Amino acid sequence: MPLVVAPVGKDVRVVKILADKKTKKHLENLGITIDSVIRVISASGGSVICVVKDGRLALDKEMATKILIA
Repeated sequence: MPLVVAPVGKDVRVVKILADKKTKKHLENLGITIDSVIRVISASGGSVICVVKDGRLALDKEMATKILIA
């Protein structure tokens, strides 16, 4: 399922990223890779604020739908 519909407050694991090579590289630099663990702390209007490693990251609806989680 896409990150945009992830439950708030639960750890989820990234299984696939549906983006071009440049965007995948950018997400890698931010700490979002395959098998990385993300916790969604807020979701409103499709935008998602999540914790990746030790930092918080805000993703818009378009980007959050390209990140598939389990």
